[in-house]
Amino acid sequence: MKRKKSGPVSLTVIIAFAANILVAAAKTAAALISGSASMTAEAAHSWADTGNQVFLLIAERKAARKRDRSHPMGYGREAYVWSMIAAFGLFTAGAVVSVMHGIQQLFTPEPAGDYAIAYAVLAVAFVLEGVSFTQAFRQSRKAARELDRNTLEQVLKSSDPTLRAVFAEDSAALVGLLIAFAGMFLHQVTGSAVPDAVGSILVGILLAAVAVVLIDRNRRFLVGQAVTSDIEDSMARRLLAHPEIERITYLHLEFVGPRKLYVVAAVDMQGDQREHDVAVALRRVERELEDHETVEEAVLTLATADEPSLVFPAG
Repeated sequence: MKRKKSGPVSLTVIIAFAANILVAAAKTAAALISGSASMTAEAAHSWADTGNQVFLLIAERKAARKRDRSHPMGYGREAYVWSMIAAFGLFTAGAVVSVMHGIQQLFTPEPAGDYAIAYAVLAVAFVLEGVSFTQAFRQSRKAARELDRNTLEQVLKSSDPTLRAVFAEDSAALVGLLIAFAGMFLHQVTGSAVPDAVGSILVGILLAAVAVVLIDRNRRFLVGQAVTSDIEDSMARRLLAHPEIERITYLHLEFVGPRKLYVVAAVDMQGDQREHDVAVALRRVERELEDHETVEEAVLTLATADEPSLVFPAG
């Protein structure tokens, strides 16, 4: 069986990694110079994101391995495992650190200064994070169009955990930068460290919310997330497009990795062919399905005459 293409998601992760490591280094320097709690939280956020990109690259690499005897359905689910580890990292290294630092600043505030440097770093970070987000958004929008979905729906429902993670983390990063700016500005204007500390806490809460969503989505796919009706309808149309297939009485679709499906179907063949000819036709359709990059394995069986046909939304 030929190796399937992994798609352009790796490029999206690499761009996110490059942006995050530059931003993390700059934010750390600015946090040390300015003493801003919000900037410190943002530095923790970016370092957490940078570490997460490493896990996401591992996820891409391991999930792309060709199936073998020990893993007949391939290694696609590795992506959900490593993406879940990345989400836990975002929660602990990003959210917890940010909230704890913000609480500490509320009780023992530290003086802040050199706001110009901090603002400059935030501006550069916003541009770099924006570049990374734009790449993730374009890739998500392209996938959404293929399934006739809106972009946000595609991000939430997609079987691709790495693209979802990059999109979510970059979105959170842009919002976090705005929160950090507001916290520092209010600190500068009022002279009170409270807004800055609250900004750090809000960044932590934002990261925690994103991490919980990512963990939940990965959990769903690991335990067997049902495919959506649009994917089921698309596969049914693909099956019925074969001239040998008259109708479908059973269809089971299961995600075995990012953009990878295990397909089981019971079909009624056209005409009344000999057993040997029917078997050959079924195998031919299976191979044609597996030639598509989204199908890891297809298994077709014959339906009986008394089994009702399945009805799909597109008719």
